[in-house]
Amino acid sequence: MPTTLITTPTFARHADRPWQILKEADAGPRRLPTAELLQHAAEADALIVGMDPITAEVMDAAPRLKVIAKHGVGVDTIDMAAARTRGIPVVCAPGSNSRAVAEYTFGLLLSATRSLTASHTEVAAGGWPKLFGPELHGKTLGIVGFGRIGRLLAGYARAFGMELLAHDPYVQGDDIRAHGAEPAALDDLLARADAVSLHTPPDPSGAPLLDRARLAAMKPGAVLVNAARGGLVDEHALAELLGSGHLGAAALDAFSTEPLPADHPLRMAPRTLLTSHMAACTPEANQAMGAMVAEDVVRVLAGEAPHHQAR
Repeated sequence: MPTTLITTPTFARHADRPWQILKEADAGPRRLPTAELLQHAAEADALIVGMDPITAEVMDAAPRLKVIAKHGVGVDTIDMAAARTRGIPVVCAPGSNSRAVAEYTFGLLLSATRSLTASHTEVAAGGWPKLFGPELHGKTLGIVGFGRIGRLLAGYARAFGMELLAHDPYVQGDDIRAHGAEPAALDDLLARADAVSLHTPPDPSGAPLLDRARLAAMKPGAVLVNAARGGLVDEHALAELLGSGHLGAAALDAFSTEPLPADHPLRMAPRTLLTSHMAACTPEANQAMGAMVAEDVVRVLAGEAPHHQAR
């Protein structure tokens, strides 16, 4: 019987079906703490992982490994070149969490602009603040990355009467316009948008998309929302620009180091909303994501081609 090692704690957390798929196919599912992966890698015919870094070292320690499944969408934590060299397919769950992330992102935007969490904190402590924040109607939202999530977010923003700019070098301008947004170069978008939301993978080089210069070039008072990847933003520069008042607010669900270190400057930055990389955490997304990767693991272990192979 093959063995499927599962290191992501959220697999099948709110749905039995993903686990059942593996058990019914005799795929040998077994949960394993991430810290023990390298120690037990030799036992794995399949891996189902979350944010774990799956390096060439991990693959070399797993001579039986036939498939790596990302319990999610982005595969930037997996050494894709090493997997290709070793002939190990990498599968993921495209579209499974798009609506969850888009809804959450809009919630971050609304909360950041209207200081909802700041008001809650003060009221819970006995205060009664009257915190002012701008209406979203008539404001311009810049969406960086116009795939499934960006397009859903655009629909929510239009319902609030927002104007839309979108930057995505892989999407044609006519396609962007068809979804009610104006195509824009990144630097133009940053200069014009009242709020910017990131929905793009990080640069393979590790360099932040929004470095200090680009953050400083954002429209004064603008709000930054990041529910994608922490490596997209120079977090120290962001904290400084929030402190100086150049940026109006930031709402972040992803960070370059997770969990967020105790001494991280964003912990003390003003007008900042920080959440624990939970945008995709809905029961609906959890079921869809788990079922998609479980089914592809079963296919590969049976010698069949997966339906959702990452490239």
